[in-house]
Amino acid sequence: MPSSWGKIFKVSTFGESHGTSVGVVVDGVPAGLPFELEEIQKDLDRRRPGQSDITTPRDEADRVRVLSGVFENRTIGSPIALVVDNQNTISKDYDNLRDVYRPSHADFTYQEKYGHRAHVGGGRSSVRETIARVAAGAIARRILENDLGIRTVSWVDSIGEIDSNIVDGQYPTSREQVDQNKVRCPDAATATKMEELILQLSKEGDSVGGVVKTVVYNLPPGLGDPVYDKLDGDLGKAILSIPACKGFEIGSGFSGTRLTGSKHNDEFYKDKDGRIRTRSNHSGGLQGGITNGMELVVKAAFKPTSTIKKEQKTVNAQNEETILQAKGRHDPCVLPRAVPIVEAAINLILVDAYFYQRALQPEWYLKWVLKK
Repeated sequence: MPSSWGKIFKVSTFGESHGTSVGVVVDGVPAGLPFELEEIQKDLDRRRPGQSDITTPRDEADRVRVLSGVFENRTIGSPIALVVDNQNTISKDYDNLRDVYRPSHADFTYQEKYGHRAHVGGGRSSVRETIARVAAGAIARRILENDLGIRTVSWVDSIGEIDSNIVDGQYPTSREQVDQNKVRCPDAATATKMEELILQLSKEGDSVGGVVKTVVYNLPPGLGDPVYDKLDGDLGKAILSIPACKGFEIGSGFSGTRLTGSKHNDEFYKDKDGRIRTRSNHSGGLQGGITNGMELVVKAAFKPTSTIKKEQKTVNAQNEETILQAKGRHDPCVLPRAVPIVEAAINLILVDAYFYQRALQPEWYLKWVLKK
């Protein structure tokens, strides 16, 4: 079961939903960097369960510990191991799922592939695994901010049929703007409607999906490696590997298919500082799989949570049709907690691309990093 990614900034995650702990080993972090455990904790606090009445009631503090790779608050160049203990598991809630496959969940496919699975809490397929990504992503975020001034900001752009009114040119510029409400939609009026919908469906024992949108500011041109390591391909793989994510777009995405080339093309110009920019950004900051210096704009679509309290028809391990009414504690909507997970996935890809580019072309590093 592959659990690692990265060429230079390498991340390996471990742990299951109801196991002893979950964690991550991060290899490739240079020695001597300031290490701020509280910054990692901030990101985990944004992801943790039980943070509001529109998330799962599973109450986990998700306190992170560092096991290696750090001395006197600085990295020492060896692998950094981070771990979070599971403390609020109620595995008996999953007794009725041992031999029953939840509709649209990974129960059936994991059983067919491996012949043996951890049915409690979803095991490895649980969103609990993303603790590791968020912890590693916090390290990546600080490196990108410090070296390049890069800022990654994600928010809930839609839930169900409720769309935000956030348009191009009015994107949030900070995580503080996003976190002003529990839905994590910077459009306050829309956020209220979203919250009401989530609470209503939660009472009905149902769930709802939506879209997380992301903008990355201050990206330099040159990141990404055609033809098989294009940045959009790497981003797509990272984001689509997030549990419940079923769709991915960059820039205009599928809506761009409705435009003609003359309307879709991003015309170049020189700004007052002599930088080459584009008048529009239908490309979403990437051309040919390489960053072009414009903002990276990404969308990630998340399905409704598959484990719901309403009765559903299904099949058990004995190939018998049956009725399932799931127990346990589950998010009626994954979107608010998916925001920091998407940010982390993007930052992990960007920091690896940055380190790779820096190693391949030192002159690029001199131009875009040292001059800053």
